[in-house]
Amino acid sequence: MAEPKQKGRMQTIRRVLRYAVRFRKHLVLSLLLAVVTVALTLLIPILVGRALDSIHSTGQVDFPAVIRVLIAAGISVLLTSAAQWGMSLLNNRMTFRIVRQIRDQAFAHLQTLPAAFFDGHPAGETVSRIISDADQFADGLLMGFTQLFTGVLTIIGTLCFMFYVHAGITLVVLLMTPLSLFAAAFIAKRTYSLFDLQARIRAEQTACIHETISGQRVIQAFSREQAVLSEFDGINERLREASQTATFYSSLTNPVTRFINALVYAAVGVTGALAAVSGRMTVGGLSCFLSYANQYTKPFNEISGVMTELQNALACADRVFALIDEPAEIPDAEDAAVLENAEGGIEFSHISFSYVPERPLIEDCSITVRPGQRVAIVGPTGCGKTTLINLIMRFYDVNSGAISADGIDIRQLTRESLRKNIGMVLQETWLAHTTVRENIRMGKPDATDEEVTAAAKSAHAHSFIRRLPQGYDTVISDRSGSLSQGQRQLLCIARLMLCLPPVLILDEATSSIDTRTELKIQSAFGKMMRGRTSFIVAHRLSTVQTADLILVMNNGSIIEQGTHESLVRQGGFYASLYRAQFEQ
Repeated sequence: MAEPKQKGRMQTIRRVLRYAVRFRKHLVLSLLLAVVTVALTLLIPILVGRALDSIHSTGQVDFPAVIRVLIAAGISVLLTSAAQWGMSLLNNRMTFRIVRQIRDQAFAHLQTLPAAFFDGHPAGETVSRIISDADQFADGLLMGFTQLFTGVLTIIGTLCFMFYVHAGITLVVLLMTPLSLFAAAFIAKRTYSLFDLQARIRAEQTACIHETISGQRVIQAFSREQAVLSEFDGINERLREASQTATFYSSLTNPVTRFINALVYAAVGVTGALAAVSGRMTVGGLSCFLSYANQYTKPFNEISGVMTELQNALACADRVFALIDEPAEIPDAEDAAVLENAEGGIEFSHISFSYVPERPLIEDCSITVRPGQRVAIVGPTGCGKTTLINLIMRFYDVNSGAISADGIDIRQLTRESLRKNIGMVLQETWLAHTTVRENIRMGKPDATDEEVTAAAKSAHAHSFIRRLPQGYDTVISDRSGSLSQGQRQLLCIARLMLCLPPVLILDEATSSIDTRTELKIQSAFGKMMRGRTSFIVAHRLSTVQTADLILVMNNGSIIEQGTHESLVRQGGFYASLYRAQFEQ
């Protein structure tokens, strides 16, 4: 189990590095500034040692030498500060540009994912990956760039300076260094899985919050506040436990390495004091060496903290990359045709489909719909009505058989051209966070204001739009409290009436509209459907009686088909549905 995790972590690191290489100029310049920062920082102990050696005894002080040292030290401090500022600026730019690219890539990939992904993953979890996990990754990456470079360079530079001052004592330091490295690596290796668990529970919490906010009215209507609160408390408690455990184990790194570094410092002090007493080192040299010993051990503490943050960052990055690696929709065939000026003929030829392999839904279904024909699909909930629509739109592909548009298998057409020739109004409405005008214009971006108004009038939405604060320029959203469900549905109908493609799909399009308005909409639909192939999915049989062909579905199969009159005369399943709705 540990080996696959280690392999996955290394793949994530390599992937992050590939992003970093794109900013090689920033990276190289940051490294150069880190070298300057470390070199100047390490120069100061030498200058301080020289100043101490210039003080021989009481009254015997080489003041010119001390002043020169102080001036050099002041210049070094100023240059160090400037280099650190430049390095921080570069690291910030590099980090947040990398995260921006990863977010852009993740969001762009969302547009290519199949409908099955969104059906199987809570929206809140996906949002958490792109927002929260990317933020956590940015924090760890920034700390890595800022402290890891300088820490490693400080260790290397300090060792070089210490060898220059006294090689023997430097060997003592080197012999004790592996203890600190081993302790940091031992703890860091065990914190990765803990931070991964923390990220997954945090995504679950985000999904819970998103679901609760979007369904707050239903929760209140069924008095489920306490149940939802209990569920959230449970997730929150698991997140607390995971976060506390991860933080506890990761926080062990710093005190453990500090203890080992204190031992190193003590060993340097004892050996250095003996060397100074025996005359093999000056007092200034001992002071310089002790400063280097302190500077040598300090980066280990910083790097151990960085490694802890990097474990969290890598766990979060892994979740974002997992989203980017989700299989995209099967791409259009290389020789895919573009459907232009579609006539509207649709044919289902012995199709079979199931969302889950072990639970068949549609089996050996064949239908022929002529151009301009009005087809109604009726049946009980869960019988496969909406599934047929999903297959026509290629939100899903059939498992076997074929669906043809104007005699061409839709899998041999580009999805974009297929969907441009089909207009949909669903029972579940969706509105973008923009103006009413732009929401209606979504299917035809180049439509004029006059065309938008005409479409709204056809959908009987014009009157309520005029009553909005800014009319057609009122900003709305999918969850806008200023619009009722029926009004949102009217806007979606207006959107369809504006673009008027050759094939129309109305999936319970008037389910949230009052009876009086529905009669007006049905009249508008009647005009709109003339000469256009139309699929009408409905539970209310009053909306389908004028259809040219009614398909009656049950358990994924078409069990009856015909006109309203012929199906009623048959006295079958449709007739029983009709009697249940009207004869009562």
